[in-house]
Amino acid sequence: MLSENGSIWISIDDNECHYLKVLCDEVFGRANFVANVVWQSKDTPGNNAVSIAQTHNHILVFKKSDSFRPTLLARNERQIANYSNPDNDPRGPWLAAPLTRAEHRDRDYYALRNPVGNEIFPPRGSSWRRPPDKMRWLEQDKRIWWGKNGDAQFPMEKKFLSEAKEGVTNQTWWPYDLAGSTRNASAEMKGLFEGAKAFETPKPERLLQRVIEISTQPDELVLDSFAGSGTTGAVAHKMGRRWIIVELGEHCFTHVIPRMKKVIDGSDQGGISNDVAWKGGGGFKFYRLAESLLVKDKDLSTRKRPVYVINPKYDAKMLVRAICKIENFRYLRDNHWHGISSEHHFLYVTTNLLSQRHLDTVSVQLGEEEALLVYCTRRASGLKVPDNIEVKKIPRDLLAKCTFE
Repeated sequence: MLSENGSIWISIDDNECHYLKVLCDEVFGRANFVANVVWQSKDTPGNNAVSIAQTHNHILVFKKSDSFRPTLLARNERQIANYSNPDNDPRGPWLAAPLTRAEHRDRDYYALRNPVGNEIFPPRGSSWRRPPDKMRWLEQDKRIWWGKNGDAQFPMEKKFLSEAKEGVTNQTWWPYDLAGSTRNASAEMKGLFEGAKAFETPKPERLLQRVIEISTQPDELVLDSFAGSGTTGAVAHKMGRRWIIVELGEHCFTHVIPRMKKVIDGSDQGGISNDVAWKGGGGFKFYRLAESLLVKDKDLSTRKRPVYVINPKYDAKMLVRAICKIENFRYLRDNHWHGISSEHHFLYVTTNLLSQRHLDTVSVQLGEEEALLVYCTRRASGLKVPDNIEVKKIPRDLLAKCTFE
């Protein structure tokens, strides 16, 4: 389901993290592993722990292909404050970067002369990070900092803020002050649901904000197939992303829907609302999962051999629409064909016995270049089927396309 530039982010704890990593390597390929993000999920010391307090969770990140490009994060005020301009360089604030590396390379072990005339070599066992020609260019362009008095033992390279790339590379360590904690998430839930403990394991909105910010652009699609308390939908909506969230539990009605309504009417001003200036807007569609198309026949099924029949709750129209969905046909209303998958490929469904006469009547309506898929509950013995028609039985041939618990 992922697009070529898509990624999947899976939150997991220590108990299953490493097994999940091996499983995902098999599914996505080891080359598509992006990172194991370590999220400091608890902002308390955990003194009640019997052994060692677990204060973090993992987020395994895999990509669909090399088309995935994580978004760089904007520099915050603290990161910008690392840049200064003690020598009043006209190029503006700069950051001092080491000019030595912690290994010896003969090519890069040579003397530099500082402004006061002393020759400076790298410390023993190390070498300069730049070859001689690059170092000469840095000197000529006044990009080497020898300290205020020009006599520093360890010169530094000046990295200008004006020349830095637009954003900051993401890292795998996410402390709670950056991505929120479970305590923050519980507080957000209490604010949404009138002070009661609304959900056992909510995620903080700042955590989902960071994930969505790195992995998507505005108006792209975010899918969460385990919606929980609806945090993904709420954050994606506030951030201008399209979203699909799926939840089968009762909290779909007690938490997710009420929460999304508050997001849309603007009454949810918690979480990241202030960060993104959220005032409300938009909408969503709500769909209920249909009944299972096929169910076990209680009279005929045994423990070793279950027998499936069409769910009696399905009328003829519901049955046709369900088969169209399963076989990837578009449902045709008020047409002698029930579905179409291409300009020349049609679907026909009957709950009656498919006799030779019935099939012949259907087949004469096909053009020379047209093909037909027929679903029936029973077929006559010795049925002669034209080359451009395929006949499948309900429910036998549907079983392979349906999943049962």
